[in-house]
Order: sequence, then structure tokens, then C-alpha cells
Amino acid sequence: MQDLKEKKSEIRRNTLAQRDALSEEKRHEKSKAIMEHLFDFANFLEAKTVLFFMNSTSEVITEAMIRKAWEYEKLVALPRVDKKEKKIVPFRIDDLDLDLRPGYRKIREPVPKRCKPIPVEHIDLAIIPGIAFDERGGRIGHGTGLYDKFIPTLDVTTRKVALAFECQIVPQIPMEPHDRYIDIIITEKRMIYKI
Repeated sequence: MQDLKEKKSEIRRNTLAQRDALSEEKRHEKSKAIMEHLFDFANFLEAKTVLFFMNSTSEVITEAMIRKAWEYEKLVALPRVDKKEKKIVPFRIDDLDLDLRPGYRKIREPVPKRCKPIPVEHIDLAIIPGIAFDERGGRIGHGTGLYDKFIPTLDVTTRKVALAFECQIVPQIPMEPHDRYIDIIITEKRMIYKI
């Protein structure tokens, strides 16, 4: 088991280093291409409620996607981490400037006084962050297990989608019993459907 954890840590380190090495300009360019794929994606177009995440550090930039999702009349949810319960609670947001404050790991999160929680069964499409993915839908996150606990609470019909740069796709991710798979990965170059 330790060997598996070490392997995951190594993949996490290497992939983060590659992602961090992307220039700001490249990240914007690649994020724009990912956004185009997402907004052409039938499951996204059909979804009423979409759970996004606010990017931090060198992740795919999601802010423009969220703003554009409102133009498509989507209900947008963002995760808030309940630190006491160690779980993710989705909240509906209507304004990126007023509804968010820095929260868990300094990532912008919904302000409960301004936003309403959204029942997980209302989420049609969940955009799940991660550090590394493989073509089978395997995922490595930051190691907190928050999304591994959250994913099983989603309805079976909810599409679980990852937005990732091509450098985040690795040959194989060692999956443990508690790890959860993603249905579709969208990179700047392609759509990867879980095998």
C-alpha cells in the first residue's frame, strides 16, 4: 500500500511541476481551447445546473467559463469546504465578485450569507478538479480525499467531467478502493471518454 501512495505522490509532484511550468499566456490560451470544447459538449449544453470550481495556482482557468455559463442560462454552483465535517457543500452563485471570499486553501468559495446550498441531486454536470488523470478516468487530487467523498454523493446520471491541460494526462494512475473515476476529461486538444 505504501508503494501505491509513493507512486501517487510521485505522479502528483511531477504533474504539478509540469503544470506550474506553463506560462500565464499558455494557461490562458489552453484554458480558452478547453472552454470551447466544454461549450460544444452536448452534456454541458443540456445541463441546467453545473458545478464548477474556482481555479487556484496553475489550474485550468474557470472564471471566464463561469461567466459564459450564465450567458447560456445555466445555474452555477461552486463548492464550499465544510472544514468541520470535512466535506464539500455546493452553493448556487450569481455574482463572482460579490458571492465569493477566500476560503479553504485560500481558494475563493461561496459566502453562505449570500448564497443558497444546492442539493447534490440537482447537479446535472459536475466539473471536478484534479492534478493528474489517465485515459480510464483515473484521477489524483491534492490528497485531501474531499472529492473522493463528494463524487459518490452525486446522482448516477450526473456527468463527472475534468478540465485538464494535456500535460496532466499520465499513462496510468494507481487507483485505491476509495478513489473515484471521472467520466470525461476535456483537454485543450481532445475529449477523453472513460474507457
